[in-house]
Amino acid sequence: MNDRVRGAKRLVVKVGSSLVTNRGEGLDLAAMEDWARQIARLRATGKEVVLVSSGAIAAGMQRLGWKKRPHAMHELQAAAAVGQMGLAEAYEGCFRKHSIHTAQVLLTHADLADRSRYLNARSTLRTLIALGVVAVINENDTVVTDEIRVGDNDTLAALVASLIEADVLVILTDTAPLAARKQWLADHVQVGGRLVLDAGAVRALAAGGKSLLPIGVKSVDGDFERGAVVACAAPDGREVARGLINYSAAESRRILGRPSGEIESVLGYVDGPELIHRDNLVLL
Repeated sequence: MNDRVRGAKRLVVKVGSSLVTNRGEGLDLAAMEDWARQIARLRATGKEVVLVSSGAIAAGMQRLGWKKRPHAMHELQAAAAVGQMGLAEAYEGCFRKHSIHTAQVLLTHADLADRSRYLNARSTLRTLIALGVVAVINENDTVVTDEIRVGDNDTLAALVASLIEADVLVILTDTAPLAARKQWLADHVQVGGRLVLDAGAVRALAAGGKSLLPIGVKSVDGDFERGAVVACAAPDGREVARGLINYSAAESRRILGRPSGEIESVLGYVDGPELIHRDNLVLL
């Protein structure tokens, strides 16, 4: 256990689809039991853990006997519906061996973009944590469309970590997790909007390890919701970074140029002191 995990009180653990399904061959129960055992050990030390797990579509394909991933949306959604049953059942069985209850939570981008639904999701997850229940979270692939989907579950896990104010996000994958996530941000074609930064903010980002604060933003272009991928541009228009934004376009316009300490007084709430956290930002 590294120092960051050792010192954390609340963790989000994300497990990738290839690990859950043994690269698409079906649910890997041995691996799932091992994760349940490790999470049980973490909980025994007083830590709170929320699990974000991929694998519903792959598990559904295996159950249905499909060898090739379909392209039609209704077939993918059907596979997700079938697979989600197996995924939840498997996790419940694995955690039951440690006398731990589980809960299934399915989210879409709309749940995290709408303020009321966002607060409801946060309240539910916090209640489950207080009850000692391990929430198993996945994107609701059964009803999601391209217009409302979060993206990959690395993104969902990051949003959940922000949602519950987790201390650490742990991504279990068979690739370089941070590099893979940063590459996804860099290559993401559905950029929801653009922030124009002042020269000081550009220098701060270029120095590395800095989050983007609202005080460094001069203007906001586009109409996007919380969690969207946005481009960050220098005063001359050159794109310097991309990231997952913590506030909607309307909210960002209200707080741009202001110190982080004024966010709550302007918006009536605060979801974080930064527009884009450094862990959700990639330099270009």
